[in-house]
Amino acid sequence: MSGAFHTGKYRNVFKEMGYKDTAIQEKLEDAWKQIFYGDEDTRIYYPSSDGGYLLDTGNLDVRTEGMSYGMMIAVQLDKKEEFDRIWKWTKEHMYMQTGENAGYFAWSCNPDGSKQSFGPAPDGEEFFALALFFAAHRWGDGEEPFNYSQQARDLLRTCLHKGEDGNGYSMWNLDNKLIKFVPNCEFTDPSYHLPHFYELFACWAYPEDQVFWKEAAKASREYLTLACHPETGLAPEYAYYDGKPNNEKGYGHFYSDSYRVAGNIGLDYEWFRGSEWERQTANNIQNFFAEIDPEDYRRYTIDGVPFSEKSLHPIGLIATNAMASLAAEGPNAKRMVELFWNTPIRKGDRRYYDNCLYFFSLLALSGNFRIWNPAE
Repeated sequence: MSGAFHTGKYRNVFKEMGYKDTAIQEKLEDAWKQIFYGDEDTRIYYPSSDGGYLLDTGNLDVRTEGMSYGMMIAVQLDKKEEFDRIWKWTKEHMYMQTGENAGYFAWSCNPDGSKQSFGPAPDGEEFFALALFFAAHRWGDGEEPFNYSQQARDLLRTCLHKGEDGNGYSMWNLDNKLIKFVPNCEFTDPSYHLPHFYELFACWAYPEDQVFWKEAAKASREYLTLACHPETGLAPEYAYYDGKPNNEKGYGHFYSDSYRVAGNIGLDYEWFRGSEWERQTANNIQNFFAEIDPEDYRRYTIDGVPFSEKSLHPIGLIATNAMASLAAEGPNAKRMVELFWNTPIRKGDRRYYDNCLYFFSLLALSGNFRIWNPAE
């Protein structure tokens, strides 16, 4: 069976497992209300006079990761006001117009809009680009900065061609077609690899870049087979281009960033049927966590040896393990979805990352994490 890109049909895994349409819709609406407009112990979105931002409540800063995630959630739910507010704030405060990173977005800002960093993080840029394309296709382009499709194409062109004049660095290694952890380094983060995004960039980027994006999709799928452990399915947070963990600063283990890999594999399988390897790896990840109590989730080596350090984001891990059920067909696929369904939205200081992943999984498993194509 072809993926949703070809069929236009999206699995509603919750419904397949017996949950009622009304209950699924109520869960989606409740998540939106709580995460975007809930009480001060729950919400992560804050409207402001100059737009709106998502706050990393554990670090009290605004990150391109969260801003781009908020835009993706908003476009999937047809929330144009929130989308535009987030994008306006991003362009006004995070966009860099000078220096070696001109054309990129500062990965961390204070809530008042001042920059904490003048470096970018490529996971934000790739999510910004696809969310902007979806906005253009769903709502139509408007006046700058809401000329979404041009903003997306220009950003992708910068990601590839930055540095050709000797000033700055591209976000992808142009030889091996792999995304970098940051532009001025030569290693990567497996959770940044989104081949299902690159397939769409190959359709909608500037024509001269489309071949690259098609090749990047293939390269990232192949790369993930190297980075994920063949038995546990676990990936490190940082890794070298040969897939081996990069543990120079303690990031060569399965920890917070790594959680996203399971969800990415699931969504690539849903949209494009990326490979049968994805199905087996999703099974392996779910099998590894099947007998572990979520209250005992920890840092692990990628071959599964636990550390004493507990997970900072156990609800995020529950969410992405469930999202892997878009690809998995093993005995734990239903079990992981049921665990997620019965897990409440996180409250408290560390809620930001967990609840972003929670929302993505909720969208994906309800058939609402969709490809928005150009109007016919």
